[in-house]
Amino acid sequence: MKPVSRPVMEESLKQAFLMPAVAVGNVGQLAVDLIVSTLNMSRVGHIHTDCLIPMAGNNPYATCKEDAEELHTPAEVYTAAELKLAVLQIRAPIVQTKSKKFRQLLVSWIKASGFSRTVVLSSSHAYQRDDQQLQGTPLRYLVTPSLLKVSADALKELGWREMERVSAFPGLTDANTEPRLYIPGGGITKGLYTDSCTEDLSLAVLLLFCSEGDNIPDAFTLVNHLNDWLQLLDNHSPEPNKWKIPPSWNLLFGSGIPPALF
Repeated sequence: MKPVSRPVMEESLKQAFLMPAVAVGNVGQLAVDLIVSTLNMSRVGHIHTDCLIPMAGNNPYATCKEDAEELHTPAEVYTAAELKLAVLQIRAPIVQTKSKKFRQLLVSWIKASGFSRTVVLSSSHAYQRDDQQLQGTPLRYLVTPSLLKVSADALKELGWREMERVSAFPGLTDANTEPRLYIPGGGITKGLYTDSCTEDLSLAVLLLFCSEGDNIPDAFTLVNHLNDWLQLLDNHSPEPNKWKIPPSWNLLFGSGIPPALF
C-alpha cells in the first residue's frame, strides 16, 4: 500500500484526515467530492490495492481541457497543505471478500501517517432505523475513546446526536442481551470504527440516514454537518458558505433521455 511519497508523508504528520465509506447512496463519496473541489486540493498519490474493483477514468475535478485528460484511479489521496488536511477519495466498490483486509490496510496507514484525527463520512439505510432513530435529525456521529479525550467539549457544544445502540432482537426485552452498534448499508463503517477503537486511533464517524436515489442533497447535508465542526468552508473557501460542485457531477445520472425515444 503506497498512497503517497515519503516527503509528503513527513509533511502530513499533523494533518487531519477525511475519507468516505462506500455506503448507501454514495453520500460520503459525494461529500468528499465537494470538499476536494471547493478547497482545490492537490492530488499527491494513490492507493494501489487488490481490495478495490479496478477502474480508471478522466479527472473528476478538471478545470480546463488540459487537466481533463489526466488518468485517475479508484483510491486517491489529496491534500491542502495550508489547512493541514488530507483526504482519501474512494471511487470503486470494495471487493466483498477483502473488506477486512482493506480495513487493516487503512488502519495501518493511518497509524503510520500520524494524522491528528480521522473522520469517516458515511451513511446508513433510513428504512432500517428503529423507533428511537426515527426521532429528530437523520445525522449521527460516533467517536473513539482516544478522540473523545480531546474533542468531548467541542462535540458537546455542537449538540450532535450519537449513533444509538439497538436491540439485536427488536421488540423483545432480554436483560442478558446488550444493545449493539448496527449500521446497515454502511459498508466498512462499523468495522473501521471498531478496529480504530481497538488500535487506539483518534477517529470519528459522521453518518446520515438516507435512501438510494438522488443523494446530492444528502451530500450537502453531511458536508455542512462536518463544516460545523471543522470550519473548512467558512474560513478557507474563496466563496464563503458555498460549496463548489465538481464537473463530474454533470453526468451523475447519465447524459439525459435521447429525444429520438419520443
